[in-house]
Amino acid sequence: MTSAKFFLPLAAEQKSADVTDWAARIGWVVGLLLFVVFVYWLMRQGWKWRGSLQSDLPELPTAPEDPGAPKLPLLTGRYHGSTTAGQWLDRIVAHGLGARSRVQLTLTDAGLDVVRPGANDFFVPAGQLSEARLDKGIAGKVLAEGGLLIVTWRHGDKLIDSGFRADRSADHAAWADAINSMNHLITTEGPAR
Repeated sequence: MTSAKFFLPLAAEQKSADVTDWAARIGWVVGLLLFVVFVYWLMRQGWKWRGSLQSDLPELPTAPEDPGAPKLPLLTGRYHGSTTAGQWLDRIVAHGLGARSRVQLTLTDAGLDVVRPGANDFFVPAGQLSEARLDKGIAGKVLAEGGLLIVTWRHGDKLIDSGFRADRSADHAAWADAINSMNHLITTEGPAR
């Protein structure tokens, strides 16, 4: 009986600890939100800085009034960006070339028409097309081997790789062959008229 009297006062004196310190928790949440906003701001500043470094890139050409008949059926898919040719991590952001978007490609004797809903459209004249190949990656996007159609073209004094992924990746090979054969005709016989 004495042991019961001894434990009863100890149990009465014990008090459970506070479960949550709201002031500390709110401080951590606000600190984390400020950190996320700061990192986002730094990324945005980096994107703007990269664009200003590439300000020497001329304006993108637009499609001519009558580009001619398409050589292949319209290719729909995704535009994944452009980089300096041969440097798949050196993204080009000037003139909207860094913005990913849906895309519709049309290849004619005049060149490659790139229509991007919600982003800047551009046109690559046939004489500026250098080559096309199947590859697995471009800045910010890596796929299985042959998952991207990479078109290399000259703009001003810069050689550019632009990455496209068709809705049907089986179409990539035909497009690469058509662009390369068109380039071969231009370099051996002069520009097509």
